[in-house]
Amino acid sequence: MSQQVDRLVEIISLLREHCAWTAALSHQSLVTYLLEESYELTEAIETHAPDTELEAELGDILLQVVLHAAIGAERHSFDFDSIAGYLSAKMVRRNTHIFFPDGSLRESFPSSIQEIIESWDKAKRAEKPQNTSAAAGMPANLPALHYAQMFISRTRRHAAITETPDIFETSGQHNTKNSVPDSAAPAGFIPKNEQELGEHLLALCATAAARGLDAERALRTVVQQRVGRT
Repeated sequence: MSQQVDRLVEIISLLREHCAWTAALSHQSLVTYLLEESYELTEAIETHAPDTELEAELGDILLQVVLHAAIGAERHSFDFDSIAGYLSAKMVRRNTHIFFPDGSLRESFPSSIQEIIESWDKAKRAEKPQNTSAAAGMPANLPALHYAQMFISRTRRHAAITETPDIFETSGQHNTKNSVPDSAAPAGFIPKNEQELGEHLLALCATAAARGLDAERALRTVVQQRVGRT
């Protein structure tokens, strides 16, 4: 590690030892701060904040990692160095289109994004062959639109890999057993209940994903525009 990283790890260790507030932090109590810092970083990126602000927000995210690492080190479970080691090994293992298993570079690399995604998915499946569901490992507490988009993306990739029907293929069909309703609802469409509203929102997310649009960011941007007019 660089001197700056070594110094940061040392500072956090000293704070855990001598600062009662920092010492009281736990993996659980840090969750709130991690979420807050993640949203602040997101805002800095989406508002094209100056690099100095982006650097500061990234530092706040790094602080969360170093704090969790310090807590793990105190339990003799893991530390910052072992986290970095695990991540390095994972990046080599998953990026088989770039690295050989020993970490050395391949002679040539694919230029197609689709080929790269397929290579990553194949390596990931090899690690966890028991995860046959496209939704395996998805955190259920994500923001709803983000959760929907992740599910749609994973389902479509899983369908391509397994050569099974894509349940999000826009075919104009409504409420078939294995599909979601087409997002092109009739003019004046009013959902009768939350189930129908949810299905319509999911269909809109599927249409957005098919067109390369980010539903989460789109809605947030429009709301921020309206907020700015108030």
